Amino acid sequence: MDEKHRCVQLSVNPSRGLMDEKFVILVQHAPPGSELTVHALHQCDDGHGWDAFAHYISDATGRVNVSEDCSLGGTYSGIEPMGLLWSLRPVPGSKPGLRLRKKNVQEPMLVTVSVYEGHRKEGFADLVPLASVLVERWYMAPGVRRIPVTEGGLTATLFLPPGPGPFPAVMDLWGGGGQLVEYRSALLASHGIAALAIDYLTAKNTSQTGINMSATYFETAYKFLQEHPQILGSRIAMMGLSFGTGVTLRMAAYSEVMKLRCAVCISGSHVQPVDKEMGAMLTSLNEANMRMNEEKQIIWRGLVLPIPTEPSKKVDMGRLQCPLMLIVGEDDQNWAAEESANDMKEMMERAGNSHLLTVLSYPEAGHLIEPPYTPHVRFSKFKSVGTDFTVMVLWGGQTLAHSRAQEDSWKKMLFFLRVNLFSGARPDGKSLSNL
Repeated sequence: MDEKHRCVQLSVNPSRGLMDEKFVILVQHAPPGSELTVHALHQCDDGHGWDAFAHYISDATGRVNVSEDCSLGGTYSGIEPMGLLWSLRPVPGSKPGLRLRKKNVQEPMLVTVSVYEGHRKEGFADLVPLASVLVERWYMAPGVRRIPVTEGGLTATLFLPPGPGPFPAVMDLWGGGGQLVEYRSALLASHGIAALAIDYLTAKNTSQTGINMSATYFETAYKFLQEHPQILGSRIAMMGLSFGTGVTLRMAAYSEVMKLRCAVCISGSHVQPVDKEMGAMLTSLNEANMRMNEEKQIIWRGLVLPIPTEPSKKVDMGRLQCPLMLIVGEDDQNWAAEESANDMKEMMERAGNSHLLTVLSYPEAGHLIEPPYTPHVRFSKFKSVGTDFTVMVLWGGQTLAHSRAQEDSWKKMLFFLRVNLFSGARPDGKSLSNL
């Protein structure tokens, strides 16, 4: 490193922020017209390393502004302010099939952003950076409270926004892998909406009793929120991803207990045997349509195809009485989400309640549509509930398009929830029409 490069400065603003908050990465005092590599490195809760990098050329003043300047190559190209997050990938040499998921939301995601001399593609661990900054990315804003919930046989975690409340709330369900997944709920609470993350497939109580898919379990969660002193009991929504979509739609359409203000369903389907217990969803799939590609990755999208015409094999969408948002990735290789959304739309048009439906459909987006800047993984290892083996599953999606879909759908989903849970007013009392 020559003397000119020793003066290089690097800043990230804000260096401490929420996961869905944009930051500005600025390199200063580099030699004008010099080749530079900006690099991000994260060690996840599982201990695996993830990194991303991009090539830039400093301007006549020796600056690179990642929010305004064009990456000439790396894990992303073009002007991408948040590319160093959404293009994170397992460091070269990692075992295949990794997926980045935050397990401890009470600690930040730590990302080291560095700048290196030259256009580098590998070997970053052996290089000395010109400058580095440690960045904190949080799912929990200051003041958000995390409260484990076990009453009534529930296995759940309640996240309450800062302040006394009362707050509207969302019941938050993930997919067929089970477990208690908290990071989306924590981020919702950081935006003023209480959220109850629910384990409904692998919870200790439900697995012991064998009624892990009973409607009563979700109605118990609903009543818990209804009766909580810091929750607005008449303003409760439900959200499901993947397998959680089927649960959300069924409860919204058929429950006599749950009167949802709205529902959000991501990458899922309404296809299920509604004349049977809810647990039959796990065994009713058409396994003959399961495929495997040349890379030995399982493609499950055919499990609900063709979309049945028989009413007993899918949720009666005409019964829905609350606003519904469907978020669909058109390259979803795990569920036939696009075909399901089209059928749901037709059902609601025939029933006269299509005015309740909002569909966000994204070309080249895959199955795992998550909060903004979550790194896209096209495939990963997956262990289904009730099995003892792990498979490699193809989720689909192209990285850039998928990342765009995550950012756009999250913004629109928050708007949808605020409109329906706050009755047209933001938590700060301002009109939503000005957003």
